[in-house]
Amino acid sequence: MKVGIVGAGMVGSSAGYALALMGLVTEIVLIDHNHALAIAQAEDIAHAVPFMSSTVVNAGQWSDLAGAGIVILAAGVSQKPGETRLELLERNAAVFRAVLAQVLPVAPDAIFLIASNPVDIMTQITTRLSGLDPRRVIGSGTILDTARFRSLIGRHLGISPQSVHAYVLGEHGDSEVLAWSSARAGSVPLTSFAAQIGAPLTDTLRSQIDDGVRNAAYKIIHGKGSTYYGIGAGLARIVKAIVQDQRDVLSVSIATPEVAGIRDVALSIPRVVGAAGVLSDLFPDLSDDEHAALHRSATLLKERADAVTL
Repeated sequence: MKVGIVGAGMVGSSAGYALALMGLVTEIVLIDHNHALAIAQAEDIAHAVPFMSSTVVNAGQWSDLAGAGIVILAAGVSQKPGETRLELLERNAAVFRAVLAQVLPVAPDAIFLIASNPVDIMTQITTRLSGLDPRRVIGSGTILDTARFRSLIGRHLGISPQSVHAYVLGEHGDSEVLAWSSARAGSVPLTSFAAQIGAPLTDTLRSQIDDGVRNAAYKIIHGKGSTYYGIGAGLARIVKAIVQDQRDVLSVSIATPEVAGIRDVALSIPRVVGAAGVLSDLFPDLSDDEHAALHRSATLLKERADAVTL
């Protein structure tokens, strides 16, 4: 399968690098308004390929996306001094409108993966602008937050994060919801597992893990300016589920008819992802507090998305 990546900055190039090393796809095409940057990133990634796979990596033009099965949208503009969040969103909506006008005619059957922040709102905007089935417009959502959550739990319990089944729901951002009540280690409820091995989940520990998940991006940005490796790998993981029709359960964001009493909102819940995109939605059992927090997160995202002029 051919994968297109629009936006050759750190997030787009990290996704391309992860995909190339995994050897998941036959071809990757990088496109950027700065074509020299796209060429440089493609060349650099291509030089790593012989060590790991046979994926072909090129910089291209819009026409080179013809036949792409997946297009990752990692483009966008940065916030200007004094600019409001809404003004930034409207400028990014204009960028996406221009990108979609170029991509849709040459890759009408592609599944779109949205990586640009704020990812939930940009997923909602892309769905509205494109007119595509929402299950073919997938935001990376809380896939990275979920990975952080599982990593910290696994570290505390002394087990692999892959044996932790826990999800972060709602917004990829400050209002996200860590679903403690439905978390499992193996097939055992998290609190029971922790008690059995003598590593209880105290309120203090839960607070520390919550902070480690919720504020991870801020800490990384403070140290090196931006985050990209984690989300690059997360995007590659979504691509893998689609390319191999794995029907994996992943916490990704799509425009959803109703969540926590809020209609037509893009946010993350666990979803089954396969060759056709999102195949089904899963609603985990939540405590009353978690359900209320998810309602607040959905309300916030709905209000922000509806305020954008398209």
